[in-house]
Amino acid sequence: MSVVVALPDGRYALSGAGAEHVTPGPPFTSRVAYAAAHVVADPLADNVPGAAAAPDWDATLAFRTHLWSHGFGVAEAMDTAQRGAALDYPCARELIRRSADRARAVGGAICAGVATDHLPPGPATLPAIRAAYARQLSDVQEAGAVPVVMCSRHLAAAARGADDYLSLYGRLLDEEADTPVVLHWLGPAFDPQLAGYWGSEDPQRAADALVALIAARPGRVDGVKLSLLDRGFEVALRRRLPDGVRLYTGDDLNYPDLIRGDDHGHSDALLGVLAAIAPPAAAALRALDTGDTGRYARILSPTVALARHLFRAPTWHYKTGIVFWAWLAGHQSHCTMLGGARSARSPRHLGTLLRLADAAGTLPDAELAAHRARAFFTTVGVDQP
Repeated sequence: MSVVVALPDGRYALSGAGAEHVTPGPPFTSRVAYAAAHVVADPLADNVPGAAAAPDWDATLAFRTHLWSHGFGVAEAMDTAQRGAALDYPCARELIRRSADRARAVGGAICAGVATDHLPPGPATLPAIRAAYARQLSDVQEAGAVPVVMCSRHLAAAARGADDYLSLYGRLLDEEADTPVVLHWLGPAFDPQLAGYWGSEDPQRAADALVALIAARPGRVDGVKLSLLDRGFEVALRRRLPDGVRLYTGDDLNYPDLIRGDDHGHSDALLGVLAAIAPPAAAALRALDTGDTGRYARILSPTVALARHLFRAPTWHYKTGIVFWAWLAGHQSHCTMLGGARSARSPRHLGTLLRLADAAGTLPDAELAAHRARAFFTTVGVDQP
């Protein structure tokens, strides 16, 4: 079978390099790594803008099993799963429950997002926001997942300064959290409505509030998931965290250096891009486990161009590329998305994605990927060989 595909900018022959990294393995020993997973939509359901989310549960859980098989933990019901967009909270709660059950069955690690997205859009009082967080925190704890307390659009709109964040989060951690949580700081590149989170437009002043919150509650916070896409700021914050509190990088552009670290420490990982590069990333992390930083860098280096393309502005549309890749890679039978989000990236963008995914070794079956790519690009008017 031919592996040549006509793309919007010319023909391309897939290399088949993805067949190299297919061996599953146990979790890593030197780093904690969670891959944020997408939701596979039911292609025959009414997954259109404004409709309630309708997942293909079997395919969704199969993808998580794939991630666990390569040693990753799964970060569930976060922004990669279209949380705060097309994934409504009733569906997110069911997703967390099902994924946590599957995690127990296969011995996999799982964390899950806690937010306030079941509140109606628009203004909310601080007591209502705290109660919303408490409800979702209870749901995640009952499911048995590590809670990731996500940023709240409601809180970003209602808070009048750092004291409101410190009071609300402090009571949540002191009164509602049964186990250590991960705090999530998602920057405006991912969600413009979260600008000024932690009480200031100045990231350094915002970091002061976050560090004060953590320092006042030893043992309550497992780590911080930082998604500001600023390598230098992440390193500086990592060095300010109390001993035993992890920095989980959410920097999908600079992850190789941040995970490798320096003489002062390293970042662990909670990344959307890990789902799309799981087999080669697993091989790289196992090299890091043995101290082979050269092999680690050689494996991860080709994935960076793919990651930067997936997460190019507008960054929040990266989920469309993740789903398109998952279809090419054989993890699902279609590229339909919740909320009709498939149209958020252009055919030219997706053609470049195919080239970069192949070069990064993330397409395990070149013939399947070529077959599906030809079908897709035919529908947008690109004649195939």
